[in-house]
Amino acid sequence: MNDGAMPDHLMIAPILIPLVAGALMLFYSDRNRQTKLIMGLVAVGLTFLASIELMADVKSATEQGGTVVGLYRLGDWPVPIGIVLVLDRLSAMMVMLTALLAAPSLIYAAAGWQGKGQHYHSMFQFLLAGVNGSFLTGDLFNLFVFFEVMLAASYGLMLHGSGPERIKAGLHYLAVNLAASLLFLIGVALVYGTTGTLNMADIGRALYWLDDAERLLFHAAATFLGLAFLIKAAAWPLGFWLPPTYGAAAPPAAAIMAIMTKVGVYVILRLSLLVLGPDAGLSAGFGASVLMIGGVLTMGFGMIGVLGTPELVRKGGYLAIISSGTVLAAVGFAQAGGGSSMLGGALYYMIGSTAAIAAFFLIAEPVSRDDRGDDDDTPAEADGFDPLSERWAPMGLGTVEDTTAPASQRTVSWLTMAICFGLVAAMLAGLPPMPGFIGKLAILRGAVQDNLPAGGHLPVILWAYAAMLILSGLGALIALMRFGIRRFWAEEGPTPRILALEVVPVVMLLGMIGLQTLRSDALLGYTNATAGALLEPGVYRNAVLADAQDVRAAPVQNLAPDPVADDQDANGPNAAAEEAQ
Repeated sequence: MNDGAMPDHLMIAPILIPLVAGALMLFYSDRNRQTKLIMGLVAVGLTFLASIELMADVKSATEQGGTVVGLYRLGDWPVPIGIVLVLDRLSAMMVMLTALLAAPSLIYAAAGWQGKGQHYHSMFQFLLAGVNGSFLTGDLFNLFVFFEVMLAASYGLMLHGSGPERIKAGLHYLAVNLAASLLFLIGVALVYGTTGTLNMADIGRALYWLDDAERLLFHAAATFLGLAFLIKAAAWPLGFWLPPTYGAAAPPAAAIMAIMTKVGVYVILRLSLLVLGPDAGLSAGFGASVLMIGGVLTMGFGMIGVLGTPELVRKGGYLAIISSGTVLAAVGFAQAGGGSSMLGGALYYMIGSTAAIAAFFLIAEPVSRDDRGDDDDTPAEADGFDPLSERWAPMGLGTVEDTTAPASQRTVSWLTMAICFGLVAAMLAGLPPMPGFIGKLAILRGAVQDNLPAGGHLPVILWAYAAMLILSGLGALIALMRFGIRRFWAEEGPTPRILALEVVPVVMLLGMIGLQTLRSDALLGYTNATAGALLEPGVYRNAVLADAQDVRAAPVQNLAPDPVADDQDANGPNAAAEEAQ
């Protein structure tokens, strides 16, 4: 951190640990899968310990009145020229969430999935390195680098196990993400051409000097970047790829890929409030209405999908879309000046919903399995018509055969699976006292507190958002309850054999969700403080650019705490720039 309370090198640990672990695993034959599994669990454990220390340091800095922003300058090059990692409350929270999801996914892979293809554990670790790097990087260039590392690893995980349906979905996934990467590159090029920098904090400062033509180009750049990350966040109408892709992926791969949609949400949140927030002058609030309306429509699309699809695993994809839309709309309201309480509730909701979606992908396959090895969400109709044109085999869509035995043959009862499924469904539907309910309640309360003017009325879009929060939860409840009644009560005959390794990871994630409920006051306090810090981008910029050499003839110290807004209020958006010249 800036105050020297923490060794700077700890900040790179969440990137370096999985990167080194994944590279070391390449020296081992795939026959040594148990060794690789142990190495992977150790790496995830070390990453989790590092994330705890980072979050504790950020929290203590806040309580002591610090800047809550830590820097790690790679090669000790000065900002904004050099590569810099930036740690604040949001990035620390996301790194810890990634580590918490990684351990259950790895354990589930030991039930047999790790043997269905090559280099599963290496790709898993490389994906973690890319995700953590995306959360910690402070510039767009390295965001693109980590983004591509994450995507390259996800391509391998998506295709893990082979099979025609998985390959078909994987090719679609590859094409969509290549298009998103192209949009990302175009946006980065336009940003650098207009601002002369790719450091996120410096971009926010550079907006101060843009003329009208440059500002128009910058808005075009923001549009390209927004499209790229809205695709990754699976926002409507760009999220068509997610349900078939995650539905075809191996369960442990789909579980860890649940955090990848939140990478898109994170980048939109970061750039919207840091670069295009209330202090951005003429660019303030750019794209906020798109996020608000798009978020509500995304939630509606996800609700229709979860009600309409017969396949349980694809319901998980639509539930992930609902989660993304919920947070994206809250980001739009915050960017438009809606206040921090609503955003704090959305961040709290995002933690629980991401864990529940990961648990849903893990439990969907064994719950859908029957004693013959078929996956049959709905029974065949009396006339012989099967509403499912494709069946999802227990080991997944015609996956390659492998003789690798699970790490343990211990089994659990069908009742245990029913209880776990019910708890996961309750979380995703937002039933009390689950974090989904607490998060939505915090969002609604913040919406009224932050957006209701004295003696006025709530905007129509806010009413639509509140209604969709309730309706999407109701839709998820109906869809999952309908499946649960058919599967656990109505069906007769022998129950499938369920390995303990397929249930323990779900129990771990449910334990995490339960702890979030028990510690809701503390966690809501953290997320509300995080939202408040995000709405004060001057603190972030000043911490990152404290020692920067400004090439635009204005000292960094003049930026504190909210320079652009102050100067514009006094003399117009370009007055200070003209004075400096």
